[in-house]
Amino acid sequence: MTTGSGTVLVVEDEESIADVLAIALRYHRFEVLIAGTVREALTLAERTRPDVALLDVMLPDGDGRALGHELRERRPDLALVFLTARDSPAEIVGALGFGDDYITKPFNIDEVVARITAVLRRTLPHARTGSRGGTPMADVLPQRPPLRYGDLELDETTYSVRRAGHTVELTPTEYALLRFLVRNGGRIVPKEQLLRHVWQYEHTPPESTVVETYISYLRRKLDTLGPPVITTRRGVGYGLA
Repeated sequence: MTTGSGTVLVVEDEESIADVLAIALRYHRFEVLIAGTVREALTLAERTRPDVALLDVMLPDGDGRALGHELRERRPDLALVFLTARDSPAEIVGALGFGDDYITKPFNIDEVVARITAVLRRTLPHARTGSRGGTPMADVLPQRPPLRYGDLELDETTYSVRRAGHTVELTPTEYALLRFLVRNGGRIVPKEQLLRHVWQYEHTPPESTVVETYISYLRRKLDTLGPPVITTRRGVGYGLA
């Protein structure tokens, strides 16, 4: 597993996107703070000391680029990475004019982690030493009760999974997929909904097999610890038994 070093402030108003980003970054051992608005981001940045801010350009109460300017004025050493659905040359030049990198939506989660890691290597002097510049997560991340379904238990603070008392090692995508199924209880979740919430795909070719592939990964890891837990409604989607 890639070992992260540093604290990432994720500023994204779409909860499902922020959720996926947090899962992946924490899986790679980054500390993560989440804000959904400009006001929340400024408050968090004032109260803590993140090493990099991952900023959505379009926020409900302001512009992510203007937020980046203000954060940089307050913290000249803060690295800035922008998330944007716009990929025109003017937008890219504008983002890179004072930021350290930009990522276009829809994004590949592994690319996001790689870009954050690369930016911190350039901007964070202690990035290779393993020391942390941010506020400890115990001070900013409240303990949440685990999600349970049958003999499954998902810890939403440590992003760990247990079945029948046994630890199950999952990748960030596998965890996000299983958690979405658990949150929907025994309901069959359509494939298109899984693609939107887990992979952030708005338009996917009908021949895509990414959901089927990850369902098979989950079954391989979970079914060794008990009876089959994931059900298939052919032509519709997936759910939990």
